[in-house]
Amino acid sequence: MHYSNEEDKENTTVSSLQPYFRHRKLMTKGVCSKWDISISQSTYPSSGIPQYIVQIVNTCVSGCAPSNIHLSCGWFASARIVNPRTFKRVSFDDCLVNGGKPLKSSQSIRFTYANSFMYPLRF
Repeated sequence: MHYSNEEDKENTTVSSLQPYFRHRKLMTKGVCSKWDISISQSTYPSSGIPQYIVQIVNTCVSGCAPSNIHLSCGWFASARIVNPRTFKRVSFDDCLVNGGKPLKSSQSIRFTYANSFMYPLRF
């Protein structure tokens, strides 16, 4: 995952930030970590194949806009079409969010998929 700092135009990778961001903290310089992205899933009532609603939100309050967000997603598949610009499995256990484009502060991505079970989606 790659984060861009809008204020200073600095770029940082998550792997270099992990030792410094073990807990969620309020940052004032536009620096975000994976903890600033919220992923939630819920069951959507339907007949037939179970459906699940996924919401991915940038909760960073300092204005950062992470881009190239990849999630661990196993063999993610859906009986219902998911817009690939929103969420796309690029290989086993690697799904791309928002087509790799930045997820602006407070922006959310939401989609519904259908499968016999809920996929665990995580960083």
